[in-house]
Amino acid sequence: QVQLVESGGGSVQPGGSLTLSCQASQNTFSRTAMGWYRQVPGKESQLLATAPRGNEVVISDIMKGRITVSKDIATDSMNLRMYNLKPEDTAVYSCNAFPQTYSWGQGTQVIVFP
Repeated sequence: QVQLVESGGGSVQPGGSLTLSCQASQNTFSRTAMGWYRQVPGKESQLLATAPRGNEVVISDIMKGRITVSKDIATDSMNLRMYNLKPEDTAVYSCNAFPQTYSWGQGTQVIVFP
């Protein structure tokens, strides 16, 4: 079973930056399209970006212009770099296959306090 572990979250002021990391297992990034998601309690999960097999990265409109995504197949990991964070970006951020098929990891909490 693929294990997903997210890290790097924390508290930041508006305008700040954070880099989140997703560590997978079983060579997931070499064989599966993956994505970054976020969720606020009580609301639906939002897809932020997808990283299909290969080097392509597709950023959704939700945080376009404020995030970059990089993946490293050798380490089976993926980063999400977020810039100019806003209070409405407060959420739990997670990675998963795209479309989502794996069990969710614990995610990493991002808090942008006004």
